[in-house]
Amino acid sequence: MSSPELVLDVLRAQLRAAGITYKALAERIGVSESSVKRMFGQKDMALSRLAQICQATGIAMEDVLRGALDARTQADALTLPQETSLVANPRLLLVAICCLGHWGMEQIVETYRLTEAQCIGLLVELDRLGLIELKPLNRYTLRVSNAFRWLPDGPVQRYFREQVVGDYFSGGFDGPGETLMCLPARLSAASAQELTQKIGQLAGELARLHRNDRRLPASEREGFTLLVGCRSWELAAFTALRR
Repeated sequence: MSSPELVLDVLRAQLRAAGITYKALAERIGVSESSVKRMFGQKDMALSRLAQICQATGIAMEDVLRGALDARTQADALTLPQETSLVANPRLLLVAICCLGHWGMEQIVETYRLTEAQCIGLLVELDRLGLIELKPLNRYTLRVSNAFRWLPDGPVQRYFREQVVGDYFSGGFDGPGETLMCLPARLSAASAQELTQKIGQLAGELARLHRNDRRLPASEREGFTLLVGCRSWELAAFTALRR
């Protein structure tokens, strides 16, 4: 998909989220509804027209352009050697996860016991590994997509099982915006596949909310982690009670 198409797809999604129809947009910018439909149908738009639409609808043009940048074709996963390198250096893995959360270098240094020089060195290493593209002034862009996943049963997933899962589930899940559910069911293979697809949609929704909230000050955002799994499984203690 070309960059103009991505920009229009993001703009269309922003309009839909704001509840602005083609008809309402046409009234705001002084053209016919058919003209608006033609603009989007041609999958190309002048920058001046994009700016006019953003101004008329209160949508930040930088958010549209950033969304199009985020939607570029990018890797959905790292390679086995890349993940192995991350797990071999906990500080590198820490900064990698911060980058996936779109933290700036200043925020990382303020939060964790890393000097500026150490953080820059780790960012350089992540650039070498292909997770990010380091920019001037120690800014960066991700080289992975919003659909990014760690390798199934790869080095990072194994690290999480060993180091993270127990710590994660030790919480009460009773704070604002927190929940914990364990829901057993007997499903066909087709239903299980449908559920997996819906989990993917949920991950996409999390990515959308995360992307939208990036415009808020850091003081208004907290770190949340969605941990979702679905597998054919029964607790061993229950299996022992089977007839």
